[in-house]
Amino acid sequence: MDTTEVAAFGRLFRDFLDQVVYHEPVDPSRSLERRMHDHLGRPAQELPIVKATYPAYDHANVHLAVERWFSSEGRTHELVGVLSERYRDDSLAELVEGAQRHGRYAVGAVDYAYLPVSPDEELACVDFGLYLGAAGHDRTVVLLRGPSEEYGRQRVEVEVLAGSREEAKRLLAGVDRLIHEHNVFRGKVLSFQGSEFEDGIGPFRFHARPALDAGDIVLPPGLLERVERQIVGVARQRERLRAHGQHLRRGLLLYGPPGTGKTHSVRYLLSQLPEFTVVVLSGMSIQRVGAACSLARHLQPALVVLEDCDLIAESRDFTDGEQPLLFQVLNEMDGLGDDADVAFLLTTNRADILEPALAQRPGRVDMAVEIPLPDATGRRRLLDLYGAGLGLPEEALADAVVRSEGTTASFAKELMRRATLFAAERSSELVTAADLDDALAELLSDQDALTRRLLGVPDPDAALDADDSDDSDDSDDSDDGYGDGAEGGGFGDDD
Repeated sequence: MDTTEVAAFGRLFRDFLDQVVYHEPVDPSRSLERRMHDHLGRPAQELPIVKATYPAYDHANVHLAVERWFSSEGRTHELVGVLSERYRDDSLAELVEGAQRHGRYAVGAVDYAYLPVSPDEELACVDFGLYLGAAGHDRTVVLLRGPSEEYGRQRVEVEVLAGSREEAKRLLAGVDRLIHEHNVFRGKVLSFQGSEFEDGIGPFRFHARPALDAGDIVLPPGLLERVERQIVGVARQRERLRAHGQHLRRGLLLYGPPGTGKTHSVRYLLSQLPEFTVVVLSGMSIQRVGAACSLARHLQPALVVLEDCDLIAESRDFTDGEQPLLFQVLNEMDGLGDDADVAFLLTTNRADILEPALAQRPGRVDMAVEIPLPDATGRRRLLDLYGAGLGLPEEALADAVVRSEGTTASFAKELMRRATLFAAERSSELVTAADLDDALAELLSDQDALTRRLLGVPDPDAALDADDSDDSDDSDDSDDGYGDGAEGGGFGDDD
């Protein structure tokens, strides 16, 4: 049986269901066919229908744009739903045909979906509803339908029935314009999650923009200024750079051992770019880089953050076969025009295995900055930062700096938290030098070896074991000191 025969059988079977399941006529006072006929002044099946689709993540934007369209320039509208067991998967043409031929559709309640539009706000968006619009003598019917995993529908759909195709296209063009002008993502910080939707973005999360200043960042002298100049400085000097023919597109790679402060540095940069739309991708959500870059392109100035980019950007020398996702990342970065105010900020614990093309080609990554393990001065600054207000004596802090050599920023943060916990368990409001000493001893003990690894502290024994087991005189293998642990906490936490 070919596809034509299958389609014909499907139509016949559907007509059978129409007769069996929907044999009872709809009350004329609630008939969808009569409501549309009264609104349009003629049979709906005589008018053309034009359809547009949008990514699933744009559902709230599409809803707001349609609402704004019908609430401006002298337009009015009535919003109605459809009462039927099968309507959710029907197109507007099928609704019109079913209402006219079988009288099976009745006017019912509008379906809504509650969608996030900010870190602490949800919006009731039309999930299935018909807008019966009027502007002067013009009449339209607009079907707005959201995505549905149940029906395998992976996009937002808008169908417009109007007096002419040109009129329907003008309405859809107006919706597109309003989506761009009033986009709920503009100026927000978003992280996108994995999804079954084909367009690559389904569930997402809004984040409050971090509020950090330079005093919250502990890096070697001059390093923060270099990082800030590359991302924030270009944004602040965009007009002068453009006037001199210089491009705005830029990429920055932050690399170094886990727990040293890469994510914390990213959060600081976000706090310095309050007008930027920020899309954060990490873990499996890096697969959504195409949709994320598309969003950034339309809502620039924007920043795309790719955390732990080595997950998808390993050098081909270390893997078998091709890596389509790597090529997609490179193509997305190359695909932006030179005047696009979009920055790429990448982090990795394994710079040694990154694809050379990603790190070396200008316009992809223009600067690579190492975030190293803190030296003695850095460790003291970290203890002061995370122990602010504890009033610990100078001698205890100096001793902790010496004993914590080779540890990370995450280690310092956990050390101060644990010392405070020891004091609390003694029912004491005062954190003493003894609490700090006990906390440090516990973290440096053999029992907490895995904890140290989780905090990004390199394992010296592992390096010695690797050297001892290497019997080849001409081997160039060596421990890179990066470790295998993930950098603590991800975007939402300090590392």
